[in-house]
Amino acid sequence: MALYAIADLHLSEAVEKPMDVFGGAWENYREKIITGFQKTLKSGDVLVVAGDVSWGINLDEALLDFKLLSSFPAKKLIVKGNHDLWWDTVTKMKRFLNQNDIFDIDFIYNNSILYENIALCGTRGWFYEEEQDDHSEKIFRRELIRLEASLKAAEGLGARQIYAFLHYPPLCQNYRCPEILSLLQRYGVSKCFYGHLHGFGHRLAKEGVFDGVEFRFIAADYLNFTPLRVIS
Repeated sequence: MALYAIADLHLSEAVEKPMDVFGGAWENYREKIITGFQKTLKSGDVLVVAGDVSWGINLDEALLDFKLLSSFPAKKLIVKGNHDLWWDTVTKMKRFLNQNDIFDIDFIYNNSILYENIALCGTRGWFYEEEQDDHSEKIFRRELIRLEASLKAAEGLGARQIYAFLHYPPLCQNYRCPEILSLLQRYGVSKCFYGHLHGFGHRLAKEGVFDGVEFRFIAADYLNFTPLRVIS
């Protein structure tokens, strides 16, 4: 059983939403995802998808994307992304999936899920590129609350390590989010994974150990649409 991670699948089985504006890597990306997932994932594996799963604007529009994701082996754990407009309460999302015979997808949202001796936590986060007004400040503060709730939930799991999965990068070139980075350090997060950046945005991504936390960039186009093996 292995742990994998990826972000930004941008599936669009039921809607017409091309991604080629972000460069040639996104040409035929559906087929690239299928190839990358089929050659990587096996039964018993766990895959964390760190946001931007589907272009559907509601659960019904996203259903075919969920079915495609469910067609691959592995348990899938989804973190919310900025384009996941289909997102609803966890109760409603789980009910919808179960009603459509999808039982291998779950959500990391104000909670933590144990993988062997590692607590998997996460939230969407927030990013410097957004307009900084009163509304965005409220969203940012809510994201801090959700991240801390997820990290607190990990404390009761008896895990030896904590991994955090964010959609927005908490740091990149010329940018650091001190509030999020402080939470990661305070709760002893050992690894943090993030996505969101595409095309030329890849040059902004930072990987490596900063202040004791290892950061990995997992946007799908950066990984050639093949999930990153986190743990064997």
